[in-house]
Amino acid sequence: PPAHSRSDWIGPPDKLSNLRPVIFYAPHGETALERRLREARQEAQASNQRFWARHNRAFRQEKEEFIYSRLKAKGLEMRDESGQKATLNAEEMADFYKDFLSRNLKKHLQYNRDWYKRNFTITFLMGRVALVRALRWLRRRKKDVEQ
Repeated sequence: PPAHSRSDWIGPPDKLSNLRPVIFYAPHGETALERRLREARQEAQASNQRFWARHNRAFRQEKEEFIYSRLKAKGLEMRDESGQKATLNAEEMADFYKDFLSRNLKKHLQYNRDWYKRNFTITFLMGRVALVRALRWLRRRKKDVEQ
């Protein structure tokens, strides 16, 4: 982002995770509490990026292996006569999706627990930052009225 930018910047979806990366704005004179909030948001983003990149890579690899094994069992090649990539029907793919989700259930549950913890922390920090800013604003306003 340009130096004069005063907001977060959101990029195009990542090729591995499909998540849109965010470059968080760090204001000049950022307080320790505001920095903690920004860093918590950055860590949550990095954690989500790592999880979904690994998950999607495993998904694509296992999907290709599943398709290959099913086509091989049917005596078919990965490409048909016209060079098009061979596919399986929706029912066969549903078997794969169900199996993949079942095998990865514990990973998803752990990810969800971590996600909720991170978001609770971020929400709590956002509340604290908003309260501090509101109190600072009220103090300034009171000082201005007294003068």
